[in-house]
Amino acid sequence: METLVGKKAPYFEGEAAIGQDFKKVNLNDYKGKYLCLFFYPLDFTFVCPTELHAFSERMEDFKSRNCEVLAASIDSKFSHAAWLRTPKNQGGIEGVNYPILADIHKTVSRSYGTLFEDAGVAFRGLFLIDPNQVVRHVTINDLPLGRNVEEVLRVLDAVQYHAEHGEVCPANWKKGNKALTASNQGLKDFFS
Repeated sequence: METLVGKKAPYFEGEAAIGQDFKKVNLNDYKGKYLCLFFYPLDFTFVCPTELHAFSERMEDFKSRNCEVLAASIDSKFSHAAWLRTPKNQGGIEGVNYPILADIHKTVSRSYGTLFEDAGVAFRGLFLIDPNQVVRHVTINDLPLGRNVEEVLRVLDAVQYHAEHGEVCPANWKKGNKALTASNQGLKDFFS
């Protein structure tokens, strides 16, 4: 599979559920901001609500980084709305505070390379897209493996740090840590 990293994000448009409302969304709505677009397999399942709540709980952290969050699955907007009405203690996602894109025709998940054709659902793909709509980071997990929102924020910080300073971020880099110039001397300076 060809990677999307470093390439223009595939255009998408569709209807999303947010709270009990529906709204049309497309990639251009996010131009000028960072976008964390993540796919999950299905509404009313088991790992998925833990992820959707985890992202929702960190929305202020994303917003403070000029980053919007958009989830997507192959379910309809009506299924998303029903799940959004279901209380958390009953396996629902009531209170999730960002849009959830309906990809019922599977065009968005297919264009982003996350569609698991055999099962007809999306793998847990996540894409960090910069303000110029270039994909800067991709992870794709198998169906049973939930994501770590702290790691997504760490990578977002690294993407933004590099964009602002031009330095590269070494292994285990966190905001506030030392970065380095992409040169032999930069590496020597980093290790000294």
